[in-house]
This record gives sequence, structure tokens and C-alpha cells, in this order.
Amino acid sequence: MPLNRRTFLGTSAAAGAGVAIAGGAAVPAEAHDRGTGHGRPPKRYSFTVMGTTDLHGHVFNWDYFTDKEYDDAAHNDVGLAKISTLVEEIRAEKGRHNTLMIDAGDTIQGTQLAYYYAKIDPITAKHGPVHPMAQAMNVIGYDAAALGNHEFNYGIPVLRKFEEQCDFPLLGANALDAKTLRPAFAPYVIKKLRTPNGRDVKVAILGLTNPGIAIWDKANVQGKMTFPGLEEQAAKYVPRLRSMGADVVIVSAHSGASGTSSYGDQIPYVENAAGLVAEQVPGIDAILVGHAHVEIPERLVTNKETGRQVVLSEPLLWGERLTVFDFDLVWEKGRWTVENAGSRVLNSNTAVEDPRITGLLTDEHKKVVAYVNQVIGTSKAAMTTADAPWKDEPIIDLINTVQTDTVRAALAGGAYAALPVLSQASCFSRTAQIPAGNVTIKDAAGLYPFENTLEARLLTGAQIREYLEFSARYYVQTAAGGPVDTSKLTNADGTPDYNYDAVSGLTYEIDIAAAPGSRIVNLFFAGKAIDPAAQFVLAVNNYRASGGGNFPHVAAAKQLWANSDEIRNTIIAWLQAKGEVDPAEFASVDWKLTRGGTPVF
Repeated sequence: MPLNRRTFLGTSAAAGAGVAIAGGAAVPAEAHDRGTGHGRPPKRYSFTVMGTTDLHGHVFNWDYFTDKEYDDAAHNDVGLAKISTLVEEIRAEKGRHNTLMIDAGDTIQGTQLAYYYAKIDPITAKHGPVHPMAQAMNVIGYDAAALGNHEFNYGIPVLRKFEEQCDFPLLGANALDAKTLRPAFAPYVIKKLRTPNGRDVKVAILGLTNPGIAIWDKANVQGKMTFPGLEEQAAKYVPRLRSMGADVVIVSAHSGASGTSSYGDQIPYVENAAGLVAEQVPGIDAILVGHAHVEIPERLVTNKETGRQVVLSEPLLWGERLTVFDFDLVWEKGRWTVENAGSRVLNSNTAVEDPRITGLLTDEHKKVVAYVNQVIGTSKAAMTTADAPWKDEPIIDLINTVQTDTVRAALAGGAYAALPVLSQASCFSRTAQIPAGNVTIKDAAGLYPFENTLEARLLTGAQIREYLEFSARYYVQTAAGGPVDTSKLTNADGTPDYNYDAVSGLTYEIDIAAAPGSRIVNLFFAGKAIDPAAQFVLAVNNYRASGGGNFPHVAAAKQLWANSDEIRNTIIAWLQAKGEVDPAEFASVDWKLTRGGTPVF
């Protein structure tokens, strides 16, 4: 689908304004309060807003990477089919006309179901299918959804087609046309709730997405869209919504609440800004938080200007929780005012799957199951990521081998062909495995659940050392001599597994007894201490190359080559070409954890 002015701005920017106008103009305050006059009790009205976030393509309580029902150590369940049951229970309790349903983004990426309908049987094809997430969310009856950063992973045409298939608006007040700086999507929507006490309650939903899109999906959005900060755009739109008669303002923000960023100072905006929005922008009643993949049943943030409290909630991810905001309103001085607001989360593992959803999408589910079970090769030995966060394991070596081979082939015959190629890879899942015997698409895809692509960047030996030091912050400082508990060894300061890189092509030790920043010892290339001035090619994913994780040097390094195909597909193609995989051909222990020179394992 070509990106022209009509498709880019046409219905989107107009939708925000158009929907709001349809909600009606503000009603002037009445001269006398009819709710409290003559001794009558004040008029009151209560309503509920339910919210999901970071669904990441989960419809069924199913893990396509293991091809069985989803389960984890906490026995969470996932998927919109479970969420739908919880939603209907709330609607039955509160009355459907007293409820709204919203989402905070990251909807169309994350499972093989989502991948299949973006790449294998794409929704953008002529007479293509309707996206399963659109089908499910339409049946559930969502009122609005904010854009997440992963909405842009498959390109703007796929996102626009998904938007077209949804019966509700996709909101992004800070997703702007790069040329006109006008909204590229509807910024907000205003919904009317009819009360038994006269004037309707007007609920404004403002959608905000993540500024990091400009970095993480640079290839898809550069020159097309720009993404200013959440606080800036909220400060622009919330007063406007209030002036248009909104009685309640809810923000759906694909942005965590911590106030931190993973891209450093590359752009002057905060990645996880929901708490800052609540503090700095007056006039907001509640924020549905997304992006951070954490559970926040209820957090109260005091607005610095008004002193009023704003309620924040984040329902974990994948449909594992449903946020429930409850609002109590009172009619006073000719308008509805929020008297009380609170939130909680419901656990989807208490619900059965809604047969309306499972029945609707059974055929799509079966197609994806058949796809992921296609055999693409064999392996002489089983490999697993169970110990990969603290040991150099063959399964991570496999990723690095594929990336190294791919980059070497791409640079062959060119100016940089003679340079050594290093490669970085992360343990994205601690349950991924390649079995002995037949290897399927789901096995290979399980190693790389993200839609990252591969690049080659030019770095020096000194820069590689700093890169490794940054990565080694992942480990909790652990004194020599004492026992090591692997359950407490990793994820220091909240560093996720995907922000720890193992680098192949050289050897090194990580001294976890040392302080972060001085942990890399015995860093050798070809058996000799690495030359700080030597040049190396780093095979690196586009997330890291564009600044994801805020690793030093790589984002500013010279790009030598880039590929548009997902690394996942590169792994699959490599395995198909090999036919049989033998870990003995590529596995080696290039790095290890030590304490004062003594190996930990």
C-alpha cells in the first residue's frame, strides 16, 4: 500500500477531531446546582474502564514456540480469549453501557500467529485475511487502542491495514507526519456514557506512543513519521479535551511508569514517561500504562500543579491481567466531577477461554500450528538456553555462527572483507531449545522471537571492550569464595535478558566480583591481547545498532551492510541449507564468569 497523503493522514488525523466533535460541545455550567438544591442528595454516577496492554499477538492460551498450552512458573495464562471472559463478567456486573474497553499498544507482533498474518499470509495482500487480533478485539468490543512501538515492526502498510480492519480507532497523539507535523493517527476519542441523571458523561481517551520508535524502527519510519515526547503532547491535548467538555480524561500510554530510558540521550524524550505525564500535566484522571511488561494494580501519582491524584495501572502483558479502573462521579456546580478513582487487576488464569473467540479463529490457529511444525533440518545433539544467561552455550553460539557467516558472505570481495567478524547475541528466552533429531520452524523461531534484522558495524578493539563492560552490568556483584545462586546472579538493576550480549569471535572473562565497568579481563583476539586500535566488524541486530539498550559506540559506528530480512528467517534458511546441524562444528567456550581469576562454573 503506497504511503500517500490520503492513506497517511486521511482518516487518521480527522478521526481524532471528528470523533470528538461528534461527542458534542461543552455544556455551560448551570446557574444553580440542581443536584444539591432543596435538600436533595447529589446526583452520582459510576462507570468502569477496562484495559489491556502488550498483547503481542496472543489470542489463545497457546505457546507456538513449544506447540502446547501456555504455562509458566507462576501458572499465568495468556490471550484475548481469556480476557474476553473477564470483560463479559465485568460488563454483566456493571452493565455494558457503564463500561469502556481500551488497550495501551503492542498488539500485532510477538507470536507466530502475528508473524504469519504479517509475512506468510499477509493482511496486506489483495483479498488478504483479516488480522486475528483485529477479529478478536472487534468481537470483544474495544473502544480504542494506543499505538505501541512494535506496531511499526512490519512497516507502515501492515499497520495501516490493521487500522483499517479494526472497528475502533488506533490512537497516537505523538505520532506525527514528518513533513506536516500533523497527527498521523487519531490523537484521541471522546465516548459518551448515558446516565440516569440528565447530562451524559463524556470520557476522553488520549493515546500516546513511545518516542523510541524513531530509533527502534528507524528503517520503517524515518522521513515519514516523527515522535515527540509524551509530556509535551499530553500538555497540548488535555486542556483541549477539557475545553471540549470532557468530564473524565484517561490516557492510554505505551510508556512505562519508571521515568527511565533505554536509548540514553539519543533523543531528548523519556521512554517510560507515564509517571511524569501524571505529575506534570494537570487534568488527567487515570493512565493505562504499557510497554514495561510489569504489573501495577494501582499506583497513585500526585500532580504537582493541582495536587490531585492520578491513578495508574499496568496489566502485565500478553493478556495475563486485565486492568479495571472504577470511577465514581458526582454532579456539582453544573458538571460531573470525579469523586473517587481506583484500579485493580484481574488474573486471566481464573477465566475460561471465550468460545466466541476460539471458535472464530480456530482455522487461523490451525494454519499457524501447521506452519510452525514444518521440519527444516536435523540436529545431532539437543541444545537449550536453560544455562545461557551465565554460561557460553552452543545454542547461542548457533545464533552467532549464523550471523557471522551471513555478514562474511555479504562483505566478501569488498573493502572490509579482510576484517575479522564478531557477533552479538542475547538469550531472549530461557526455555528455547533445539532438540536432537528433527528441527522445526518453531524450534528455530523460538531462538529469536523478535523481528530484528541484521547489520554490520565497524568498531575498534577499545570500543568492543567498552561494549562488553556495558553488557557485563547484567550480573549482580558477587564476592569471591561464597556460593553462587543463579536465581540471584543476573538482571542487576532490572537489566532484562535481552540487554545482555554474548560476543563471539574473541575470548574474555567476566569477573563478577569486580564492580561494573571493570569486569572484562583476559580479552583476547586470535590468542593475543586485543589491540585497542584494531578494526572489527560486529554482526549486530538492528535494535542494538539503532541504540536499543543504550550500548556504547554501536549506534554511532559506521554501517557496512544491512539486511531487511528478520534474523529469525536467516536462522531458518541457514538450517535448511545445512540440512543437519552438528554443535561440535561451531560450539566453543569463548567467555566465562570468574571471580578473581577462578571460574564460577
